[in-house]
Amino acid sequence: MSIQTEAPNPKPHIPIVTEELLLGTAARWRRMGEVVPAGGSTTADGSPDYGLFGPGSVMWEVLLHPASIVFETAAQASLQFLYKPITAGVRDEDPVSRKARAGTFTMFDFFDRIQRNSGMHAPMWFGDTVTATNMATFLHRIHGHVSGPIIDPKDPSLGGYAAQSPREAMWAAITELHGTLMAYEKLAWHGDTPPQPLSDAQRDQFVREMAPYLRLVGADEAEIPQSMSDLDALYEKYWPYFGHSESVFVDLETGVNMMVQYQQVGQKNWHPSHKLATDVITEVYEQWRDIMHAVLPANLQVAAGRTREQIEASDDTIRAREADILEFQNPENEARIMRMMWGPDGVDLIESARRLHREASPAAA
Repeated sequence: MSIQTEAPNPKPHIPIVTEELLLGTAARWRRMGEVVPAGGSTTADGSPDYGLFGPGSVMWEVLLHPASIVFETAAQASLQFLYKPITAGVRDEDPVSRKARAGTFTMFDFFDRIQRNSGMHAPMWFGDTVTATNMATFLHRIHGHVSGPIIDPKDPSLGGYAAQSPREAMWAAITELHGTLMAYEKLAWHGDTPPQPLSDAQRDQFVREMAPYLRLVGADEAEIPQSMSDLDALYEKYWPYFGHSESVFVDLETGVNMMVQYQQVGQKNWHPSHKLATDVITEVYEQWRDIMHAVLPANLQVAAGRTREQIEASDDTIRAREADILEFQNPENEARIMRMMWGPDGVDLIESARRLHREASPAAA
């Protein structure tokens, strides 16, 4: 007769975080081989392969600005967490959530998760076509298991989600780019010139330039917007999926809000060296939450649960942090954040794209 015993909970690996571990090597971000910068290869007809966007594009004008580099993490998160299917996918299937449920999560895991996010977008935004396609293929593959029958247990009408579906793939890409645009328009200083919105024509062009990226990730061609009014209509069509819902954040297995669960397990597995990681999380994400909500248009601020008074005070909220916002995007800090969050390949891709963009758009120099 055999006696079966319940398998013990896995023992967490508690890393000792050093500055070297924090920075990481290219391997932390690199997937599918070495990257080739936009313009670093040629197309079948012998012309330079500039990838999805290329020099002179409005997209590069926005994405390559120092403010976009340093605020991308906070800007993307603020908008993506308003799209309930993305939140549900993080709640159910993200590695950090699985580790939190298992009791093995550490705050370095959370740092590592947000750190890789920017740098793994750089090949798609600033690489040649093969580099962009390789990264998109990898991300599509690893998201294959991210699906579930429940977005919001308190709103069954929303149904389920699937990260590989055209709907979720489209909104993941749109929220990345549109979130960055909104931060750029409100926070990007140009020397001594304060932030300013794009013109209507430039904003329409920005939306049109989204199209290759949306196709790459698998969006339905019929839904790809071609103007800002098209994008506004797309938000309206999918509006039931937007908003902050506490019930979406609640882990379906443990019944605990996933963010609280991260904190609880992270504290249990705390090592004093983890403060290096949490300091960066605070610097690039936590401290900018109110600012990132303030850059959103009023309808999305309502979706985020902000009061009328908070919405009306949005410009004041940004103005009160003006010195911090300007300092955060200064050249020295931008270089530090770029290496920390975008990785060595990301730094090379960004610097190469900036050189090309300056040559194509002297006014951007």
